[in-house]
Amino acid sequence: MQEAGPRHHSASTLACHGSSPEDPRPSWGRRRSRGKSWGALRAVVPLTLWAFLLPPTASAIPAFARLYATSCMTCHIDFPKLNDFGKAFKDAGFQFPKDEEADIKIPPVLLGAEAQKQNFPKSVWPGTIPGIPPIGLRFNSFFQATGSNRNRFDALTAPGGVPQVVPATDFASGLFSIFTAGNLGGNIAFWVDDDISVATQNGAGGLGDGYMKFVNVSRFLKLPKDSLSVRAGQFELDLPITQARSYNLSSYDIYSQANIGAMNPLAPLQQNVSNQLTLADAMKGIELSGGHQYGGYHYSVAVFDQNTVGLDQSANSSPFVPSVAGFGSSAEFKNVYGRLSYRFNLERDPESRHDIQAAGATGPRDHTYLSFGSYYLYGKSLQQFAGANSILRVEEPYYRAGGDFNFNYRRFNMYGVYMYGRDQNLLPVDASGDPIPLPLAADSPLPVNFIRSVPARFNGGFVQADFMVHPWIMAIMRWDAVNSTADRINGLVQANNTPFFGPVHSTRNRFTPGVQFLIHPNIKFAFEYQIRPEQAVVVQADPSTGRLSAVNPFRVNTALFSLEFVY
Repeated sequence: MQEAGPRHHSASTLACHGSSPEDPRPSWGRRRSRGKSWGALRAVVPLTLWAFLLPPTASAIPAFARLYATSCMTCHIDFPKLNDFGKAFKDAGFQFPKDEEADIKIPPVLLGAEAQKQNFPKSVWPGTIPGIPPIGLRFNSFFQATGSNRNRFDALTAPGGVPQVVPATDFASGLFSIFTAGNLGGNIAFWVDDDISVATQNGAGGLGDGYMKFVNVSRFLKLPKDSLSVRAGQFELDLPITQARSYNLSSYDIYSQANIGAMNPLAPLQQNVSNQLTLADAMKGIELSGGHQYGGYHYSVAVFDQNTVGLDQSANSSPFVPSVAGFGSSAEFKNVYGRLSYRFNLERDPESRHDIQAAGATGPRDHTYLSFGSYYLYGKSLQQFAGANSILRVEEPYYRAGGDFNFNYRRFNMYGVYMYGRDQNLLPVDASGDPIPLPLAADSPLPVNFIRSVPARFNGGFVQADFMVHPWIMAIMRWDAVNSTADRINGLVQANNTPFFGPVHSTRNRFTPGVQFLIHPNIKFAFEYQIRPEQAVVVQADPSTGRLSAVNPFRVNTALFSLEFVY
C-alpha cells in the first residue's frame, strides 16, 4: 500500500464493524459484576507478554478487506474504532468517498444493464450486489478475576438456604456474531448484524442493527451534497459516542440507565415511574441525517417505536389483531430523537483541513480536531390502572438531553458525554384526591385520576481518553458517573431493579483503566480493570430520624481479559 498523505486515499476498508462488547443485547462479557484477584493477574502475565511480543502484521481478511484487498487499519484505529477515512467510508454508504471504481478489487455484480435506466419506468432500475458475499464473523472469549468481596453477598441468602458460588477466576465464551454490510448500487447501503449465540447459548442471541440507508437523497431535491440521507429499520440511535460498536469491554453506565422511580414504602417520596427504555437499546424506526462525521456539521432526526416496558416485539402481540411479528410499541406515541454537532478540523493548511485523512504505512491518520454536539429525546410512557368506572390511562412525558465533546491531537483522543433524564411523575389518586400508596394492592382504593408530583430524575455521563502507544497498542482510561436518588432509595429495600445492588450513594462512580493490543489487524487482546461503585448488603435506620442508610460499604472490583477476532 502506498503512503497516503492528507490529500491521498489509500485502498481501505471498514470491515471490522461487527457488534462489540458494548452491544446492549445480553452478553456474558457485558452484564456481570466483576472484581479483583492479584493471584489471577499473575497467572495471565505470560499471556500479556505473548501479546506484546507478537509483531502486528498487515493481513486483511474481513468482509470489506476482501473487496478492496487491504488492511482493516486503513479505516480503523483499533477496531471497531474508526479513523476519519472509516467515517467517510461509512457516511458514503460503505463505499469509498472517491475513486470507488478504481480501488475496489472485486467488482460488484450488475443486476441489469445500464441501458435499462434509459427505459425507466418501463423497466426496473438496475442495481448491483457485492461481487462476493460481504459476510464477517466475530468471536470473543473472556477471563475474569473477581475480588473476595463477592462473597459478602452470601449474607442475603435466606435462612436455611445455600449461597451461590461465585468463583474468584473464570473462563467463559462471549459471543459469536455474524454481520454483513455493503452497497446495493445507487447509493443504497445495508447493514445487518446478529448474535448467533451469547455465552454459549443460542436463545440469548438476537438482532443488533438491521437497516437500509439511502445515501445522499439530497441530490434528487437539488440540495447540497450529503445534506440528506434516510435510514430505516432497526438501528442504534446517532449517539455522540457509539456503544454498539465501542472498543470497550464494559458498557457506558449512562447509556444503560433506565429511570425507575423511588417506590420504597418506607420513604416519603413515591414515584409512579418505571421507564425501561435506555439509549443503549436498538430502536425500530426511520432516521433522517446529513453532513459528515469527519468535519463540519452533522445532524440526525429519528422517529422510532415507544417501548418503556421492555417487552420484546414477538411477545407484544394480540390474539384479536393480526400482526406479522407482534408490535414494537408499548404506546400510541412515537419517540423523537435529534442530534446536532459540529467538528472543527484544526490544521492551518486549508486544503489539508478539508481533506479526508487516510492511513499510511505507519498506521492511521486523523485530523487534529475539536467537536461539540447536543442531543435530545422526547417520549411518552403509558400509565394505566383499573379505575373506578373504566381503565384509567395517561401518557407520562419524559425526555433525555445532553451534550458532548471530542478532542483529538495526533495519537491522543479525549471525549465525553453528559446526559440529563426526566420523567414526569403522575400519581394515581382516589375519589377524595389523595395519592394512593404504591404499589397498588388488592385492598387499595380505585384510582379516579392522576396528579403531578416530584419528577424522577437522573444525570451523569462519562469521560474517556485513549492514547496510541504504538499503532498496535492503545492505553485507555475511563470515568463513568450516574446520579440517581431513586436508585439509592430502591436499593435500601434490596430492590433488584437498580444497576448496582444496594448503592451506598446517589452518585455511582466507576473508574476503568485498560490496554488493548492488536496482534493482527483483526485479532485483539484486551485488558480492563473495573473499580466499581460502592455497594452494601446491610441497611439500618437512624434511631432519631428513622432515615434508612446503607452501612459497611464495599466494592466488587474486576479484572477482565478478552481475546477476540473478526473474519
